[in-house]
Amino acid sequence: MSKKFVMSYSCGKDSTLALYRMIKDGHKPVALLITVDKKVSRTWFHGVPEDLLQEVSKSLNIPLLLVECEGEEYKEAFNKALKKAKEELGAEACAFGDIDLEAHRAWCTERCNEASIEAIFPLWLEGREKLTFEFIDTGFKTVIKNVRLDVLSTEFLGKQLTKKVVEDIVKAGSDACGENGEYHTFVFDGPLFKYPIKFKENGIITNDTHGFLDIVGVINE
Repeated sequence: MSKKFVMSYSCGKDSTLALYRMIKDGHKPVALLITVDKKVSRTWFHGVPEDLLQEVSKSLNIPLLLVECEGEEYKEAFNKALKKAKEELGAEACAFGDIDLEAHRAWCTERCNEASIEAIFPLWLEGREKLTFEFIDTGFKTVIKNVRLDVLSTEFLGKQLTKKVVEDIVKAGSDACGENGEYHTFVFDGPLFKYPIKFKENGIITNDTHGFLDIVGVINE
């Protein structure tokens, strides 16, 4: 049965593949639920700026449901967003791109239970490498945005994810899909997109644990 759903979206490959599968199975997305660190106006965990989020929304033709919050507000802000999606947009479910981390599934399911909607995990317990290759073979294009420096070097930042790059990631000691946070991606084109998202690289930033490729939107002339 077709369901109206809100997609918990990070702009990364796993949530994009989960979104693709949901749509392919006949479900209707009513919003992209994206959490934003209001201190820096960028998405939590992936660091995508809001101007690019607007472009992603336009290209996917799915409205944004931005959740702007600080760390201590995260859970409550997520709860409120799900309730809003249900009450104002008719969402019956929220879909997530998690693969096999039980703690993540439990957290997401708890949020949905509190909002009285269903939690759906389209990728759950499938092979990590298989899912990564499916994403690539389906025609999506993504750039490596963040890396965990104890596993991957900053040389991976800015690379487009290909099967060869996945092989290099595994050789470096990372999981193929980065499920443990070894790397994060920004998806900028593929079957769901009406047009590619234009962006430019704005340098690399590092701290004690992570390396980040800073990206910004390109203003159309």
